[in-house]
Amino acid sequence: MKFFRNLLRNKVAKNAGWLIAGNIAQMVVSFFVNIFTVRYLGPSNYGLINYAGAYTAFITSFCTLGLGSNIIIKAFSDNPGKDGEVLGSAMLLRSVSSLLSALMIIGIVSFADRGEPLTIIVVAICCLGLEFQVFTTLNYWFQSKLNSKVSSIVSLAAYIITALFKILLLALEKSVVWFAFATSLDLIVSGILLYISYRRNGGDRLSFSRKIAYSLLKDGSPFILIGLMVAVYGYTDKLMLKQMLDTAEVGYYSTASAICTMWTFVLKAIIDSMSPSIIEARKRDRAAYENANCRLYTIIIYSCAAVSLVFTFSGKYIILFLYGKEYLPSVTPFRILTWYTAFSYLGVARQVWVVCENIQKKAIYITASGAAINVGINFLLIPVIGASGAALATLLTEACAVFVIPLFIKEYRPNIKLMLKSINPKYLIGEIRELAKE
Repeated sequence: MKFFRNLLRNKVAKNAGWLIAGNIAQMVVSFFVNIFTVRYLGPSNYGLINYAGAYTAFITSFCTLGLGSNIIIKAFSDNPGKDGEVLGSAMLLRSVSSLLSALMIIGIVSFADRGEPLTIIVVAICCLGLEFQVFTTLNYWFQSKLNSKVSSIVSLAAYIITALFKILLLALEKSVVWFAFATSLDLIVSGILLYISYRRNGGDRLSFSRKIAYSLLKDGSPFILIGLMVAVYGYTDKLMLKQMLDTAEVGYYSTASAICTMWTFVLKAIIDSMSPSIIEARKRDRAAYENANCRLYTIIIYSCAAVSLVFTFSGKYIILFLYGKEYLPSVTPFRILTWYTAFSYLGVARQVWVVCENIQKKAIYITASGAAINVGINFLLIPVIGASGAALATLLTEACAVFVIPLFIKEYRPNIKLMLKSINPKYLIGEIRELAKE
C-alpha cells in the first residue's frame, strides 16, 4: 500500500496518469466506432485510407523539422521565461514546412497513382490536417509544466467530435472520401482547442524569434533526416504493399497494426512524463540519470512482453471478434507485429538519452541502416507472403535498429548496456523494492 501511495503522490506519475486516462477514454469512445467503420469500409477501402495516411505520416517527419518533445522541452529550459517565443518560432517553422509537404505529397501521388482519381482525392483530403498538426507543439508546453490534464481533456473532446462525425457518416452510408476527411477533422478540432486552452491556462503570447528559431533548427535538424529514415521503415511497408499487391493487403496489415498499437499510448504517456525528469537528472547526478533511463526501459520491456504474449495466443479470436471473418488474413501479421512494439518504443525512449548526450548526428547511421534493411526485407518478402512479410520486415528492422546496429557506434554502446541492464529481472525486482521503501 505504501508503494501505491508514494506512486500517487509523485508528480510524474500523476502527469502520466492523466495522459493514460485521457487515452483510455479515447479508446473506449473509439472502440465500437472504429470496429463498425472498418467493417463498413471493408479491407480495400480501409486499406486505401491507410495508404493515404501512410503518405501523410511519412512526410510528417519533415513537417515537424525534428522538433519533438525533447527538443522543445530542452528549449524551454535553455530559454527561461521565453516559452511564447519558443512555441511561436517552432510553430511558424512547422507551418511553412507543412504547407510545402502537403503540396509535395499530392504531386507524388498524382504521378505514382495516375489513373486512380479516387486515390488522389483521398490522399489530398488526408493532407488537410497537416497544417493543423502544427498546434500539437503546444502539447509540449503542458508536458513541461507536468499539466497534461488539460491536453488530455482537449484531445478527448476532439476525438469525441470526430467519433460523432464518423457515426453520422455510417448512418448516412457515406463514401470513403468522407471518412478520409474524418482523419483530418480530428487534427483540425484538436488544434483549435489546444490553442484556446493554452491561452486560458496562462500561456504567453506566441511570437517569433530568429535566434530561437535558428537554435531550434540546429538542434532539430539531425532528427529531420532521422525522422525521414524512421518513416521509411515505418510506412514504406504500406506503400509497397499497395504498389506490389493491392489495397486489401494494406487493409489486413493496417488492421493488425492498429490492434498492436491500440494500447501503446500508455508507453508514450510514460515516456513523455519521465523525459523532463531524466533531462534534469542529467544536469545533477550521472548515476541518478542512468538509473532513470534504466527504469524507463524496464517499464517498456516488461509491459510490452506481457501484452505481446496475450496477443500472440489470442490473436485469431481478437480479429474474429472485432472485425469478422473478412479480416482473418490479418491474424498472422498481428502475431508477428505485436513483438515489434517493445523494440519500437525502446527506440523512442532512447531519444531522451540521445538528446541529453548531444549525439543526435550519430543517430542517422542507425536510421539509415534500418531504412535500408526494411526496404530490402520488404522487397523480398511482400511478393511471397504479403502482409505477413511486411510485418516480419518491421520486426527484424526494429530489433536491428535498437540492439544490433548501435553496437557498431561507440557513442551508443553505453546505452546498449543500460538496456541490457534493464532486461535483467533482478533490476526490476530491485526497483520495485526501492519504490516500496520510499
